[in-house]
Amino acid sequence: MTDSENNQKLSEKEQEELLEKYDAESRTRQLSGITAGIIFAILLGFSLFQLYTGAFGQLTAYLQRTIHLGFALVLIFLLYPARKSAPKRKVTWYDYVLALLAIIVTGYWPVYYETLVQQFGGITEAQMIIGGLAILLVLEATRRAVGLPIMIIAIAFLLYAYFGPYMPAAIAHGGLNLEQLIHAMYFTTEGILGTPLQVSSTYIFLFLLFGAFLVQTGVGNYFNDLAISIAGRRTGGPAKVAIFSSALQGTISGSSVANTVTTGSYTIPLMKRLGYKKNFAGAVEAASSTGGQIMPPIMGAAAFLMIEFAGVGYWEIAKAALIPALLYFSGIWIMTHLEAKKLGLLGLPEEEIPPKKDVLKKIHLLIPILAIIWFLYRGFSIERTALYGILATIIVSLFLKETRITPKKFILALTSGARTALGVAAATASAGIIVGVVTKTGLGLKLGNSLVGLAESVTQSPQALLLLTLFFTMIASLILGMGSPTTANYIITSTIALPAILALNDQFEFAIPILAAHMFVFYFGIVADITPPVALAAFAATGISGGEPIRTGLNASKLAIAAYIIPYMFVLQPQLLMIDTTFLEVLWIIITAIIGMIAIGSGLIGYWYRKLHWIERIISALVGLMLIYPETVTDFIGIGAFVVMLILQFVIKKDQHENQNEKQSLQA
Repeated sequence: MTDSENNQKLSEKEQEELLEKYDAESRTRQLSGITAGIIFAILLGFSLFQLYTGAFGQLTAYLQRTIHLGFALVLIFLLYPARKSAPKRKVTWYDYVLALLAIIVTGYWPVYYETLVQQFGGITEAQMIIGGLAILLVLEATRRAVGLPIMIIAIAFLLYAYFGPYMPAAIAHGGLNLEQLIHAMYFTTEGILGTPLQVSSTYIFLFLLFGAFLVQTGVGNYFNDLAISIAGRRTGGPAKVAIFSSALQGTISGSSVANTVTTGSYTIPLMKRLGYKKNFAGAVEAASSTGGQIMPPIMGAAAFLMIEFAGVGYWEIAKAALIPALLYFSGIWIMTHLEAKKLGLLGLPEEEIPPKKDVLKKIHLLIPILAIIWFLYRGFSIERTALYGILATIIVSLFLKETRITPKKFILALTSGARTALGVAAATASAGIIVGVVTKTGLGLKLGNSLVGLAESVTQSPQALLLLTLFFTMIASLILGMGSPTTANYIITSTIALPAILALNDQFEFAIPILAAHMFVFYFGIVADITPPVALAAFAATGISGGEPIRTGLNASKLAIAAYIIPYMFVLQPQLLMIDTTFLEVLWIIITAIIGMIAIGSGLIGYWYRKLHWIERIISALVGLMLIYPETVTDFIGIGAFVVMLILQFVIKKDQHENQNEKQSLQA
């Protein structure tokens, strides 16, 4: 794509092509005729089933999860081609066969439910075939709808479960034979039908449906208009628009890549036109869109999984995520501002700013999001909160003709919500395999002890041991998070990488709160989307900016530096997560941390009120780290150093300005 083309907003078709390239969940067939009608009916049935059970009570665990899985598998095989070269205008014969097999294996549970729940011991030969097919179908559906990484990890875990006795001594186990493996994976709630799929079949689906209804009101365009009206006039306006709109979009989007393409198709051309370099413009959007996954209240739906995995309430999770998320976006905002100042970039011209009255006219579109927060704060169940959020969206949409959810839009929201849920259902089913193997073999504890052992081989100092273990866990989380959607990403990292942090608590009596440990692996799994070499969000941004993927990824990582620093800070000092702290302590933490982000940002960008020398850049970054670390001594030292640096900035800039004026006078 040429630079001239990039100065225009991407068309809907171009956005779809870009999504298909980098986001497996978007590579669906474009069908018509009877087949399209059948799929439409199944999608509608899927949403109606979830709404009914959400409103009137869930079915028993096995029935709720297998019916949910059945809908998802059938739709995936009908909608997602087996390979890129497969026809996109029709469903192949073998996909019809796979869809039929999906109905048989998932329908087996509802049909033989009474027999299965009363059955003790092993499983029959017929059940071996049913369970084996279920595993294969889930893996293939995951490959199509989510991508190769999570499927490969799931297969590796299955092989590990079977060949346990032949593994290295550190991770060896007794092994599971084929019957035991199939039984655990499909005929218990410890495998495919485990906790991840349970959350997908209840909380997550309803919140994805809530997001689909919000989209039908035109809230996405409203977020852009709101962001432009607030940030468009400011220095480097388009970059700040990208940050603001991506933070808002993150409340309804469960994908860093989708968020990047949706908002980036508008903001990246604007940034380039204003004067930002293409690699920097793409990085701003990629970093901002990735941050949407860590922004409360929805957090890419991972918050609802964390309820089950960490054993804490939703409100505690949202509260804990707030300050780190604010620091994340503050860091990007500060660095884009400094970059704009360095390049001498201004804001958008007044004629491109939406009139305030037009923006205020649609302010009611924010009510459903505020309602969701209020319902959760008041302790409503998550299912009820999602249902009331959908109802609030429908009611609020009636205020204006252009936002109104008509009967046609209502049906479209139901079907698009079900489509969005397909990748999540497949990912959580495969993640259930991983969790099941870890549960059966004790691998999590073994891996945790191995990482701690590796750290112990380097140092015996308790503090150094903690930092080194956290570093190894960070690397593991970044690798495991590459190419996985948010929900699967968190499940994998919390299952495989998290035990290392918890092992420290068990072995050395460190006081690391369970929520801090979960947030640590969650953060690093998320920022894998902008961490080279596999930085899908950054790669998607280059499809719009025309930049270089690796350089865009490196720039995005620099902009999102807070995401690489803050997790260490909140493990060492959980006050950042508002754990066991007071309002005044929280206020002090926020103030000092934001000042710290200014210092770190100026060090990384190389500009404050003037261009910085490399020594000043290093000092500035170190001062910023001292301020972010929530401890009184480092805070006061950091503030003192910050004030000195600030004064020096003004003094040196004033001297430079006077010297420049003197030179101009002499030349005159």
